[in-house]
Amino acid sequence: MASFPSPRHDDRLREALEGRVCCVTGGAGFIGAHLVERLLELGAIVRVIDDLSTATLDALNPLLERQPERLRFVRGSILDDDALGDAFSRASLVFHCAALSSIPRSVEHPERSWAVNTTGTLRVLLAARDAAVRRVVYSASSSAYGNTPGLPKAETHTPAPVSPYGASKLAAEHLCVAFSETYGLSTVSLRYFNVFGPRQRPDTPYAGVIPSFASRVLGGEAPRIFGDGEQSRDFTFVDNAVLANLLAATSDRPLAGEVYNTATGSRVTVNELAERVIAKLGPGPAAQPIEIERIEPRPGEVRHSHADISRITNDLGYEPIATFDQGLDVTLDWYRAWHERTAKTSNGGVR
Repeated sequence: MASFPSPRHDDRLREALEGRVCCVTGGAGFIGAHLVERLLELGAIVRVIDDLSTATLDALNPLLERQPERLRFVRGSILDDDALGDAFSRASLVFHCAALSSIPRSVEHPERSWAVNTTGTLRVLLAARDAAVRRVVYSASSSAYGNTPGLPKAETHTPAPVSPYGASKLAAEHLCVAFSETYGLSTVSLRYFNVFGPRQRPDTPYAGVIPSFASRVLGGEAPRIFGDGEQSRDFTFVDNAVLANLLAATSDRPLAGEVYNTATGSRVTVNELAERVIAKLGPGPAAQPIEIERIEPRPGEVRHSHADISRITNDLGYEPIATFDQGLDVTLDWYRAWHERTAKTSNGGVR
């Protein structure tokens, strides 16, 4: 169940989605699984395609058990035309969340990032065109802006990605525009700004900053900050990203490659984030304080990220349903429970 329902939109969304076949690429991943859960709550019939290369079925298994008649999982890559054709059969809406995320990963593996994020999106758009899908909602990235001067970032700013990841996601945006212009396929790109929330994996080398900080503090270790920590981010709780997807998919506007910032419209420095995580999850004032470990900045990182969300508000009626503070409290509570479960399991307990 979504942490922050959107009562203002729920009746219209249910009317638009109930009984409709929707496919979510990357639907076993962090954002994708939250979106699948919400689509099922709203009465949609959902197909998921995911190759499980960077995800597990942990979030989907309970949904598959409870609603096998409305949820089907296709294990396959978005680079596999046959798997896409199977997943997209009868679908009227496609939510394209599949990607090889992480800027550092793209710096280490630029060809793989391009293949999945750009060529994979081309395959998704071709399959959507051939299946007569009504609209594709693409999970784009604020990394497309790079270090473009001026804050907040507006969609009118010229993109200038500084990482292979940002370049691959921007190229896929252009593909969405091209398919709308050439084939009449309705597309829309949502530029996410640092999405976070429960179930975001902390146990990978490419974990996001919030799961990384939470995992280290709960383990009694110092959060690691790359650089001086004064870089800022427009951290966006996952329920806000899910709402933006639903509004974009069901909008009556004739969308043809439009790009929308998806964020909260505020920013927090990494230093401030570390302090909040330590205050909530740390051992308490009586114990030895947790210090912050500082290491060299990483290549490809953007200095400041802050979104202007006026366009998505005006066009799609989007307003954040959870502030950063609200979302962070829910998320850190989840990581505390996750840490306790993991500790019991590692000590021979039962999950």
